[in-house]
Amino acid sequence: MDSIVLGISIYALPVIFAITLHEAAHGYVAKHYGDMTAYMAGRITLNPIKHIDPIGTIIVPLTLFVISKLTMGAGFLFGWAKPVPVNFNQLRHPKRDMLWVAAAGPGANLFMACCWALIIKLGLIFPESVYAKPMILMGMAGIEINLILMVLNLLPLPPLDGGRMAVSLLPHRLAYQFSKIEPYGFMILLLLLITGVLGAIVWPAIIMLKQLIAWIFGLYV
Repeated sequence: MDSIVLGISIYALPVIFAITLHEAAHGYVAKHYGDMTAYMAGRITLNPIKHIDPIGTIIVPLTLFVISKLTMGAGFLFGWAKPVPVNFNQLRHPKRDMLWVAAAGPGANLFMACCWALIIKLGLIFPESVYAKPMILMGMAGIEINLILMVLNLLPLPPLDGGRMAVSLLPHRLAYQFSKIEPYGFMILLLLLITGVLGAIVWPAIIMLKQLIAWIFGLYV
């Protein structure tokens, strides 16, 4: 039980900020390209309360984390926030700009993973500090959760960001046909998760990115 409480305290901030900043980035880039929907809804903010979905941001990640601890497995920790409203028709060039709006979320997660790497680096530079170990542990959690969300959202499956990016890049006719998958996207994702296919797809990419970040920042934990 103590390990579960400790784990929750380590993962809480990284999970909340990974999910909420992901959504805020979508809104900010949409505003940049002409859609003011998220801005008018007050969603371009770093205030987590504006983005938190009780189920996706708290209950699902917490449940998955506890299950992974109780079963002594690696687990697959993920979640979601309230989607930022984007009216793609309001973008100056809807099909083209959709690519950048969708890419903003995973891009924010990559940026945050690098920020957490810097926090680990500080903990390693000042190992005598009382904050060194918490910084390192929270940094490791931050890198992991951000890379999971980044890779997961880059899957070419509507309504994930990778699916919207694919719609943006495909020719109009193919994009229209591909977008019809969206109502079934979550069910497909859930099926992939239950069968273990999702983990087999994303974990190799996550591990590779972890190693790359460790090499770039010189992390040896």
